[in-house]
Amino acid sequence: METARLNEIVESYPTPTGKILGILEQVQREDGYLQKDVLKTLAEKLEVPLSELYSIATFYSFFTLEKLGRHVVTVCMGTACHVRGAPALADTLKALLKVEEDETTQDGKFQLTTADNDFTVTSARCFGACSMAPVLRVDNKIFGYMTPERIPAVLKQFGWEEDTHQNA
Repeated sequence: METARLNEIVESYPTPTGKILGILEQVQREDGYLQKDVLKTLAEKLEVPLSELYSIATFYSFFTLEKLGRHVVTVCMGTACHVRGAPALADTLKALLKVEEDETTQDGKFQLTTADNDFTVTSARCFGACSMAPVLRVDNKIFGYMTPERIPAVLKQFGWEEDTHQNA
């Protein structure tokens, strides 16, 4: 993000209440994620420690420090979804989109992006849609009562083509 644009965003928040969250949300909305160099610049402009911005960015699940694919596929891993098959959904997505899990956080979360940056597969703790478990969200659209067999049809709605993403 250009410095001039970052200055505009900062200046548009004159009051301290919610200032940091609002600024981070707007930066992410425009850039797609919170870049390290932008966070450093923001820390200087806002006169707060960089660690404070990182704490906020890593505490709230809607912030991301990594660039995401054009479409974000999120598997709910809440209790209801987990016991009704969410891990199988995650495994199916990883296989179909050919993304390999190299690191999972302590709480079991993951975030994996396809080589072509079309899709990012991630997990969340709960969507609040337990009655439809297991649940999958693609961008902002919720798909309930998901099964591994239904995943290809869902992905095709977002431009996935089986022949270009099949495992070798």
